[in-house]
Amino acid sequence: MKIGILSSGGDCPGINATIRGVGKTALTYFGMEVIGIKSGFQGLLAKDILVLDDKSLSGLLNLGGTILGTSREKPFKKLLSGKEEDKSQIVIDSYRELGLDCLVCIGGNGTQKTAYQVSRLGLNVIGIPKTIDNDVWGTDITFGFYSAVDIATEAIDRLHSTASSHNRVMVIELMGHKAGWITLYAGMAGGADVILIPELGFDIKKVNKAILDRVNKGKPYSIVAVAEGLGLESRIARMIEEGTGLETRETVLGYVQRGGSPSAFDRNLSTRLGGHATGLIAQREFGKMVALYEDKIVSVPLEEVAGKLKLVPADHDLILQGKRMGVSFGV
Repeated sequence: MKIGILSSGGDCPGINATIRGVGKTALTYFGMEVIGIKSGFQGLLAKDILVLDDKSLSGLLNLGGTILGTSREKPFKKLLSGKEEDKSQIVIDSYRELGLDCLVCIGGNGTQKTAYQVSRLGLNVIGIPKTIDNDVWGTDITFGFYSAVDIATEAIDRLHSTASSHNRVMVIELMGHKAGWITLYAGMAGGADVILIPELGFDIKKVNKAILDRVNKGKPYSIVAVAEGLGLESRIARMIEEGTGLETRETVLGYVQRGGSPSAFDRNLSTRLGGHATGLIAQREFGKMVALYEDKIVSVPLEEVAGKLKLVPADHDLILQGKRMGVSFGV
């Protein structure tokens, strides 16, 4: 069999480890032929490829980014005019001209939705979920998430010394457009005093009260972790300073969270997902996304994943435990 691998959407620690997991399993165990498709679906449309062999797959386990490159090209998308741009025939022609038996799509929500649309064209597709946001439906964890949490937690750790030295309120904005997984996990791991995520919203009066309560208890500084999806990082800092009279500073961690080497957990998860994806191809079980469920690698139909988001539930253990310990979630 001949399989093609592409990575689409934002970069993320663990993509190269996943490419390695798919490729080495395909070459070594199943005797398949493997090609890499450059720049996501853009590369598929242009048939821009490279052959992946044992040598080219070496040294990828700890390497950040993606050797295949990535793009946000979507062959099926709505234009500003409201019309659908449909490149179905180009996708079909490219797939067939490349002689593929299956296309492996590594990416987040948008990529999995596109993978499902490709599968509806009658082509063989397997999806592998990746995003630091951890918001892909159907899997407990996406690779890249814990790497980002580690980076964000270290940043919060470092802010504690500055905040305590100057008796300031430090507001740190972390990634997560619609889901607050990184902010919740890093905020709790880093000992943030206030954690604000899109799923819960917030009341600035309650945030300010929590900060002033800390001052009254002899704790003159506070750390506030904010998910970027709230879109209010600078405004929140201003509202806190105006509402409490305390000097407040903000920090945007940004793309640092997406770069660098994957954590040990993400390297192993990427390897497991990649190997399982290749196993599905060998068994000709297409139209599925591999996933982690209760520490086991399973698969779910792409049609169940497409168009869904996995958000933080209000009764998540970390939220409940945080509240019991005095952490404010602004609600």
